[in-house]
Amino acid sequence: MAALDLQEQEQLDTLKAWWNDNGNFLLGALLVVVVAMGGWRGWQYYQSQQASEAATLYAGFTRQLESNDPKRINDAAAAVMDKYANTAYATRAALLAAQMNELVKDVARAKTQLQWVINHAEEASMKDVARLRLAAVLLDEKDYEHAMNLLEANHPASFDGLYADLRGDVLSAQGKKEEAKSAYKLAYEKTDAKSTYRDLIQVKMDALGETK
Repeated sequence: MAALDLQEQEQLDTLKAWWNDNGNFLLGALLVVVVAMGGWRGWQYYQSQQASEAATLYAGFTRQLESNDPKRINDAAAAVMDKYANTAYATRAALLAAQMNELVKDVARAKTQLQWVINHAEEASMKDVARLRLAAVLLDEKDYEHAMNLLEANHPASFDGLYADLRGDVLSAQGKKEEAKSAYKLAYEKTDAKSTYRDLIQVKMDALGETK
């Protein structure tokens, strides 16, 4: 890594510390955006294909999200998942409930919901989102083998950057510096040049002694 002056080094150290505290949450937020982007299309399709009760239950679930009450949110998500497991409503309810459970540190329940999505989702993109989230949780638990197994699953090119970045995190946590550098470099190359997320990948490359 090129030599940095004192001010640049301080800025880099500050950004590294911020990433350590907030990186996993940021990844979760990004994935929720992915879910939301597909939500309206899924809503329209399934609204015309499934019983009106499924739409009603999901609408009730989204209202419960605003309550910030874990029990009410999980109960509402379970109702959709149990009765309409083969719909996009159930997939999104499980993913969003898992996100909430991660935030309140109910990791066991979040893992169960994420695995449910992997097992039941009809949409491949939702499986990809769930694998990423579950891998991030397993990384936090230092279950590196199972995290990497999830990250080695086939996925569309649009997810290459996210998968490679998280692989870099797992490899870095294992002390596999050179492999982590390669993963981060791929993640950087596969991430939109206009995305601020790319800057955070660069921070992690710099921390390992890798430059653009």
